[in-house]
Amino acid sequence: MTWITSTLGSSVGKKLMMALTGLSFCCFLIVHLAGNLSLYGGQDFFNAYVDHLHSLGVLITFAEWGLLILALIHILTGVTLFFGNLKSRPNRYAVNKSAGGRTLGSMTMPYTGLFLLAFIIFHLFDFHFTDHTTRTVFQIVSESFSKPGYVVFYVLAVIIAAIHVSHGFWSAFQTLGLDHVKYTPLIKGVSLVFSWVLALGFGLIPIFVSIST
Repeated sequence: MTWITSTLGSSVGKKLMMALTGLSFCCFLIVHLAGNLSLYGGQDFFNAYVDHLHSLGVLITFAEWGLLILALIHILTGVTLFFGNLKSRPNRYAVNKSAGGRTLGSMTMPYTGLFLLAFIIFHLFDFHFTDHTTRTVFQIVSESFSKPGYVVFYVLAVIIAAIHVSHGFWSAFQTLGLDHVKYTPLIKGVSLVFSWVLALGFGLIPIFVSIST
C-alpha cells in the first residue's frame, strides 16, 4: 500500500493517471460519437437509441459515476502537474518554445483542457440536466442546433477538443512506455487521424441537424 501511495503521489504516478484516464475518455468519445451518429437516422431512430440507453438503468448510472470519477482524477492530476511544472520552472522556456518538436496541442494542453471542462459543464446542463418531461431528446438537440451561433460555438469546441486529443492520445502511449523510435511516428499519425475523425464526426452533426430540421 505504501508503494502504491508513493507511486501515485510522484510525478511519474500522476502522469500515469493522466494517461490512463485520458485513454479512457478517448474510448468514451468513440462510443459517444457512435451513438450521436444515430441523429442521421432521424427523430424516431435517435429517440429509439436514447430510450434504449435509458432502459439500461443502473448500468448507465454506473457509467456516469465512473466518468465523473475519471474526470475528477484527470482534472485534479492535470492541475497538480501544471502548477508543479510552473513551480519547478519559474523562468520558463528561455529557449525557443517551438524547439524540440512542440506542437500546437502540446503547447496549449492546459488551456484547451480548461476550455473543454467549461464546455462539458455547459453541454451537460444544456442537454443532460435540462427538462425532459415535455420534450424528447431529439427536440432538445434540434432546438439548440437551430441557433447559428450555437452551431458555430459547438464546432469550435469540437476543433479545440481535437487539438487537445491530438497530443494527449500519443503522449499517453509515451507515458505508458509503449513508444519506440520505430513506431512512435505511426502512433503520432494515428493520434492525428483519430483527433480529426472525432472533430469531423462531432462537428458535422450540428451542421446536419441545423440544415435538416
